[in-house]
Amino acid sequence: MSGHGTPIPMTSRPCGPLKGEANVPGDKSISHRSLILGAMAVGETKISGLLEGEDVLDTGKAMAAFGAEVINHGGGNWSVHGVGVGGFGEPDNVIDCGNSGTGVRLIMGAMATCDITVTFTGDASLNGRPMARVTDPIALFGAQSVGRAGGRLPMTIVGAKDPVPVRYEVPMPSAQVKSAVLLAGLNAPGKTVVIEKEATRDHTERMLAGFGAEISVEETGEGRVITLTGQPELKPQVIAVPRDPSSAAFPVCAAVITPGSDVLVPNIGLNPTRAGLFTTLREMGADLTYENEREEGGEPVADLRAKFSPNLMGIEVDPARAASMIDEYPVLSVVASFAEGETVMRGVKELRVKESDRIDAMATGLRLNGVEVDEGEDWWIVKGLGHGNVPGGATCASHLDHRIAMSFMVMGMAAQKPVSVDDGSPIATSFPIFEPLMGGLGADVVRD
Repeated sequence: MSGHGTPIPMTSRPCGPLKGEANVPGDKSISHRSLILGAMAVGETKISGLLEGEDVLDTGKAMAAFGAEVINHGGGNWSVHGVGVGGFGEPDNVIDCGNSGTGVRLIMGAMATCDITVTFTGDASLNGRPMARVTDPIALFGAQSVGRAGGRLPMTIVGAKDPVPVRYEVPMPSAQVKSAVLLAGLNAPGKTVVIEKEATRDHTERMLAGFGAEISVEETGEGRVITLTGQPELKPQVIAVPRDPSSAAFPVCAAVITPGSDVLVPNIGLNPTRAGLFTTLREMGADLTYENEREEGGEPVADLRAKFSPNLMGIEVDPARAASMIDEYPVLSVVASFAEGETVMRGVKELRVKESDRIDAMATGLRLNGVEVDEGEDWWIVKGLGHGNVPGGATCASHLDHRIAMSFMVMGMAAQKPVSVDDGSPIATSFPIFEPLMGGLGADVVRD
């Protein structure tokens, strides 16, 4: 599937129990960072379990364009021969990041303190997303940027010739912005400090430390203060990418709402800054258990078993949890449709500026399928109908957003009537094996 080509309408029909093992792809966040930090290290970084979706492949192409040697050995095994911190060369062509907000923002940060000029573009969805949240802080290092109105792609960035370290307080909870500033700080002399009032996913901090950077994290009255010493020589690593909890969300949520289901998702990353959905589902009464808990590569990992849960209850989701599950709210809203009572989600304004306006996209689609939704700028409420009572039967717009498309496919598995999306092609950006994996569990998802 391709998020850049002909639309692929898809339909999910009510199905029997979902059973078996769901081997979801590698973690997208860690996959992006493995390629970027591997390119900034000196020597060969070896990666296994890399997510080979379009988003990550676009990041790999970008690292090659900057001069790193990026090799696909097959089976999710890759190697990156890096050029060192500050060693990026100027690419010959425009860097196309496809659908990936994570990819483009992290790459902008990584090149912002190199003396090169780079033009970035993406697909229609990415070119509509705000980039000022990254171009503003990298300007403090000395980088310059020129883009379309509203700080949108295509955009050209002129890296800082003589970068200076910065102290930056992230104005919104965003791991992408935090990570962009830290990656820019790698090639600035002295100490770069990033302050975040709300903790966001911390893969960048963990991986920087693993690659040998001098980095510290301190909880203070200001918030979470991250201090990075610039211009280190990063050491190449051997990285086993855990499986993506954001991708696991779809078979897990499908199992929870589909009668008779029992699905095991092995080797899931359970970084506490990423696992908010699973905590929330348990609070709603979902039958989720962790098996074989362990640590791999500095990240907590377990096998997650999800079973059909007929007595789900609506809850008020803790707003402090939003940053740890921001990508999972669309599929959570589907689960909430099958719960009894209202599920209230607050502090989620970031959903308005993802691949699509995810609150609007999900609220519109849920209503078309017979579920009542209230919404505001940074909140929404799904009024659950209880198990077996969700009508379904509608075709929903995916808005070039992979998570919207997959969420409505999950809804169709347990609704009274099939649920369709106008375009399932963006699913390839993060979960290229979604259809065969769900089909192998017993789902009935077809291309129309």
